Amino acid sequence: MKVSIITVCYNSVNSIKGTIESVLNQTYGDIEYIIIDGGSLDGTLEVINQYKDQISLIISEADAGIYDAMNKGIVNATGEIVGILNSDDIYFSNNVIENLVNTFKTLAVDAVYGNVILSKLDNLDNHVRKWVAGKRKTFIWGWHPPHPSLFIKRDCYRMLGLYKTEYQISADFELMLRFFEVHKITSAYLDEVIVNMRMGGASTGSIKNMLIGNINIRRAFKENGLPYFWIYPGIRIIKKILQFVN
Repeated sequence: MKVSIITVCYNSVNSIKGTIESVLNQTYGDIEYIIIDGGSLDGTLEVINQYKDQISLIISEADAGIYDAMNKGIVNATGEIVGILNSDDIYFSNNVIENLVNTFKTLAVDAVYGNVILSKLDNLDNHVRKWVAGKRKTFIWGWHPPHPSLFIKRDCYRMLGLYKTEYQISADFELMLRFFEVHKITSAYLDEVIVNMRMGGASTGSIKNMLIGNINIRRAFKENGLPYFWIYPGIRIIKKILQFVN
């Protein structure tokens, strides 16, 4: 099974090297690596080009934001399985893709997800939170798979659609809600850490973005015809606090 891994980036010169090497060092052999750069001006592309012989596709051009870039990567992907690794993040070990593929093969599911470690922005060795995804539950009670750990069959994107770029901050949540809750794709939980990610992403980088994210999440429930409880933001906060305890 070919796996397409997509990294989108913009001015990521300080982190992109580690991201690329964490993909190239995977033990699984059949990987198509796609990098979508938004026209970086800080030397990111120069770092990427150091590995161009080992990268399947590099596109560097202006885009309409991170989700537009992700969609561009998915459209160009040829693998049976698609995963997205942000340019600030790295795979936790060199055999995570091999373990994910074995799970796909064994259980014949549409998606596989796992756990995520969240670390300090300036030090991936300084772990702050551990997001233990756990077995699948309903989204309305605050559960959803960590997006960086989620791998989905490419056919699901073809049949169910791509990221809705109008969501700006929360298109990943809307897509997972649509796939898991509306279309009921099948999934499996791999109880191991898949990704080590830096804290401080777009959805949590400021109070303003957190408020916009919560508004977008409510909108996602409504647009997908799903019930939304007013206590939902509080449930999410409690679950994040518990991650620090873990």
